[in-house]
Amino acid sequence: MLLSAIHIKKSAPLKCVLLLAVLAFSQCKNKSADAEKPAVKGENNVVILTDAQLKNAPVTTTQLSDRNIATQLKLNGKIDVPPQSLVSVSVPLGGYLKNTKLLPGMQVKKGEVIAELEDPQYIRLQQDYLQAKSKLHFAQLDYNRQKNLNENQAASDKVMQQAQAEMAGQQIQLNALAQQLRLININPDKLSTATIAKGIRIYSTINGFVSKVNVNIGKYVNPSEVLFELINPDDIHLNLRVYEKDISHLKIGQQVIAYTNNDPGKKIPAEIILISKDIGMDGTADVHCHFHQYDNGLLPGMYMNAVIELQSTFSQALPEESIVDFEGKSYVFAVSGKQKYTMLPVTPGTQENGFVQILNSGELAGKNIVVQNAYTLLMKLKNAAEDE
Repeated sequence: MLLSAIHIKKSAPLKCVLLLAVLAFSQCKNKSADAEKPAVKGENNVVILTDAQLKNAPVTTTQLSDRNIATQLKLNGKIDVPPQSLVSVSVPLGGYLKNTKLLPGMQVKKGEVIAELEDPQYIRLQQDYLQAKSKLHFAQLDYNRQKNLNENQAASDKVMQQAQAEMAGQQIQLNALAQQLRLININPDKLSTATIAKGIRIYSTINGFVSKVNVNIGKYVNPSEVLFELINPDDIHLNLRVYEKDISHLKIGQQVIAYTNNDPGKKIPAEIILISKDIGMDGTADVHCHFHQYDNGLLPGMYMNAVIELQSTFSQALPEESIVDFEGKSYVFAVSGKQKYTMLPVTPGTQENGFVQILNSGELAGKNIVVQNAYTLLMKLKNAAEDE
């Protein structure tokens, strides 16, 4: 019994030693196994294709090449109307609006009646004109009579001169009233006692469309009020905001391609007609562009984007299909070993004729870049990341 107890006490430490040895050996073995695993498993931007995968999705490569690509300046602005193309319709003499059919957006033609107004003062003005015309006729007869008498020494010079002054005063009065009638679109040459009208007509002075209607039937319109706003669409233009650093690249006559956010595929050509010489507080200047042809969809105040092609220069470029987009950024795949491809970030510039300018070309110099099946590599890389 004593020997057995001693044996047990001696064997316990031995078991502990053996257990520690086994654990240490297992850890070393695991470390060796981890060291033997391929390092690419821990890299999230590397794709390795098997022979079968490469056969199903053949990969072709290229390198950066010099291309004559026109640099593009991307701008934004809005449709504007020059003062000569925006007409605010008002009346010099107030009156009550009797009739109008205008609605915003309606087309109008030059010379078309767009409203009718009535007021007693129109009648009084015509009355005053006809009375002044009659008085002038009498003053002319009196002057001619006094002139004949003076020539025959039957009347003094003073009497003749008074008659002459009266005639001139009536002529001035008549001319002034005639101009007032013309302001309210009444032709004084056709006015007679039988044609006195209680109302006047308002005519469109341009071909265009109605922008605003500020009155209604029966409303009294003051001379300072604007009844309607008309726009001549032939001269609407695009007002672009250009930063100070880009102004030097622009010139009169330069071509512009404009488009809206709602329909970016519809390109509308325009031409620069004026470059402002005043830089605003925000560091931008106005550049006015005239559209080659009016489009009914272009309305004043509408926001638009524009692209201006600047002078062409040789740039390092890659084919469009070699660039992939992932999470809002652009990448390419470069060959980094046998059937091994590494995804690298790129900064694309101007795109033209199937090629894209690479702004960080120095980082890709001498590298073989995947062209065909670049997106296939991206899909494989994403799937591998999800499996992990």
